[in-house]
Amino acid sequence: MAVRTGLLPDRYTGAQPIGRGGMGEIFRATDTTLGRAVAIKLLDPRYGEDTSVRERFTREALAVARLSGNAHIVTIYDVGEWRGRPFIVMEYLGGGSLQDTISSEGAQPPSQALEWLEQAAGALDAAHRRGVVHRDVKPANLLLDRYGRVHVADFGIASATGLNSLTQTGTVLGTASYLSPEQALGERTTAESDLYSLGVVAFELLTGGRPFEGDSVAAEASAHVTGEVPSVSDANPELPRELDAVFRKALAKDPARRYRSGAEFVAALRASLDDAAGPTRVIDTVPTVRRQAPTRPRRSWLPALLGLLALGVIGGGIAAATLRGGSAKQTVPPPQRARVSVKTVTQPGTTVVTTAPATTQPASGNPYALNNQAWELMKQGEYQSALPLLQSAVSQLQGHTDLGTAYANYNLGVTLMNLGRCSEAMPYLETSRSLQPQRHEVKDAIKQARHCSG
Repeated sequence: MAVRTGLLPDRYTGAQPIGRGGMGEIFRATDTTLGRAVAIKLLDPRYGEDTSVRERFTREALAVARLSGNAHIVTIYDVGEWRGRPFIVMEYLGGGSLQDTISSEGAQPPSQALEWLEQAAGALDAAHRRGVVHRDVKPANLLLDRYGRVHVADFGIASATGLNSLTQTGTVLGTASYLSPEQALGERTTAESDLYSLGVVAFELLTGGRPFEGDSVAAEASAHVTGEVPSVSDANPELPRELDAVFRKALAKDPARRYRSGAEFVAALRASLDDAAGPTRVIDTVPTVRRQAPTRPRRSWLPALLGLLALGVIGGGIAAATLRGGSAKQTVPPPQRARVSVKTVTQPGTTVVTTAPATTQPASGNPYALNNQAWELMKQGEYQSALPLLQSAVSQLQGHTDLGTAYANYNLGVTLMNLGRCSEAMPYLETSRSLQPQRHEVKDAIKQARHCSG
């Protein structure tokens, strides 16, 4: 139902309420000047006389404007004031939020959860590099577009380097269910506080419940300060216990003991799922479900993990190409080959190859083995250590057109992106795409590199 006339500037028509934020109402409207749908946040009238709140509301726009161009942060189009009420005009995303998804569907398959977490982590890491701390990371602030991609929203209580602080020690801001211990105690909030909250979101995506649920806001906030991190597998028996160590670090009471970045946290989740699956590689790729609408069918955990491993093949180096029959132009096999057995699992058309342990020599100068070594480092978030290995591998593989060359170029591109060198990543990602144009992961990486290098 349309709202009353005159609530917004004349250029925005057909306004309809779609929600509420921490400080105001949110409307969907049409920008008649540019002919596009927008979301408009309007400061609640009860805050109109509160100068500090008005400043904080405007500061949201200033903080996010500094991050314009990131593919996974909601874009700010305009900031202004109309009839005494400040407003912010943002891009409109029609897919709901992760809170809506969890409320309607519960726990998500690991492959889907990791995809969303990776997108949110990349956005938060970008914000942290620019001195912006979100301070209210939660599923309701992780919005989905019509393709199912996450965009971080509502930096309304963000703090930003270079902007006057509107919060002081002893003031608690954020949502109790996702508060870091230091936030619950009213202490200084840092990037590590956002990463803690992202850990809570990850726990909820994978289990359907929060790690420190309480009967009241106070009880839940207190549990973040004193409670022990519960086992993920106890909350969701379909998940492996290998994830518990990851969450103990992500939700550590001491900020210094947490992961250094969102990318490192997500890489640790992936590595733990890989370890739990054992030395298994998917040969016939399980197609990834490409989301065309907000609604999604539920999937069991096993097919989702196989899908996750299928995506991991792109980084796993020449192993898959070798098992396919040695299609690589240059393959130097290790002195001792692993024993290989093939079996078909319950998913039609999916063949899993399980390799028995075998002793192999270090990678030395073999470019394919160097890529394999680098991939193991990437899974641990050690991109700086992986970089020289990949540079050497790609240099040796110049002129080759096999899958191993495509994987090495992709890994080098992704590593450079994670090191903040997006423009340098583009040539390697383009090379990988030319060798395997059907891989959507490569196309997505190129889009991300363009956004972060622009």
